[in-house]
Amino acid sequence: MSDLGSVLRKRGPLLVTALLLCALPFYLDAFWLRIGLFSMAAAIGAVGLGLLSGTAGQLSLGHAFFLAVGAYGYVWLAGEPGPGLPPAVALVLAVLLAGAAGGLFSPVAGRVKGVYLGVATLALVFLGHHVLLTADSVTGGFNGRSVPPLQLGGFAFAEADPELTVLGVPFGAEERLWYLGLVLFAVTWFSARGLLRGRPGRALVALRDSETAASVMGVHVARYRSAAFVVSSMYAGLAGVLLALSFRRVVPDYFSLALSVDYLAMIVIGGLGSVAGATAGAVFVTALPLLMTRYADQLPLVAAPGSGGGSIGPTEASRYLYGAAIVVILLYAPDGLHGLARRTRARLRRRPSVTGPPGNRPSPGATVPATTTDTTARAKEHTP
Repeated sequence: MSDLGSVLRKRGPLLVTALLLCALPFYLDAFWLRIGLFSMAAAIGAVGLGLLSGTAGQLSLGHAFFLAVGAYGYVWLAGEPGPGLPPAVALVLAVLLAGAAGGLFSPVAGRVKGVYLGVATLALVFLGHHVLLTADSVTGGFNGRSVPPLQLGGFAFAEADPELTVLGVPFGAEERLWYLGLVLFAVTWFSARGLLRGRPGRALVALRDSETAASVMGVHVARYRSAAFVVSSMYAGLAGVLLALSFRRVVPDYFSLALSVDYLAMIVIGGLGSVAGATAGAVFVTALPLLMTRYADQLPLVAAPGSGGGSIGPTEASRYLYGAAIVVILLYAPDGLHGLARRTRARLRRRPSVTGPPGNRPSPGATVPATTTDTTARAKEHTP
């Protein structure tokens, strides 16, 4: 019974969160569901970039390129012109295609690091944007292409064919895609945590901290750096597919340098090297401009889209805000939101109890001896 209680204490918050996320489509309208969808897609991509930049220590400014490979790969493989493959097969192949693109670039990633790798990946964004604009027969050029809906066993993640009603709530495209995104996010989230806790994760952390020490311990530097780039590219490809399904149309201008910068902001704000932190940063960066657009008329100095006022637009305002958030994080919480939450939790755990009989309470000037629980909390606080 005590084991069950321990499991519930450890896994209870996760179970409650999962149940809450499963119940939200029954209560939220389309706007909030779209925010959730975009946030889940962004979280998948941010977790992948976190593995590369936060854990392996490789700077990448080309994440938007691999999102574009996944999105356009799915559209071309499942649509016409294109092979017209079953959408589920096209989804898997699009993710593999993004991984293959990362594999082609991995020799560079295995030998170059720091700013030089950042500049090299930056070239991918400009090259990819040029290809998307000029390869009209595949990408649709400037106007882009519509996205074929995903179908699994005759069930379409589209508007209403066939119609579906669950507990009196009509399930349209957003509701159906919500659960698809939730499943994909859960798979990638747990796989990333498993990778970080296993030997590959320890090897990547060793590479980030000291290449010399890692190579002495038997870690193949180039091989692990290349593998991290491929895995990150596959995560980005999956995020691109989910974004394409959510937008229902892909256009080249979305996959620009600004998108890569957004993803860097996500992992910095959330916390480098943390899966939960990357998720929190993705939700913050994704939801902020959408919320500011909806409530622009209620915010000072922010103009609603198309109003023609002299104030700044919601998108620009949101970029200023999370730019300021990055500065504050770097100055006061370098390990991001996840590190801040972890330290706060540790402080609350080791706070001495003042309940109980008056004779057992510590006097105002007395020193409270550290307990085993306190020592464990301090050790956890400094554990990456």
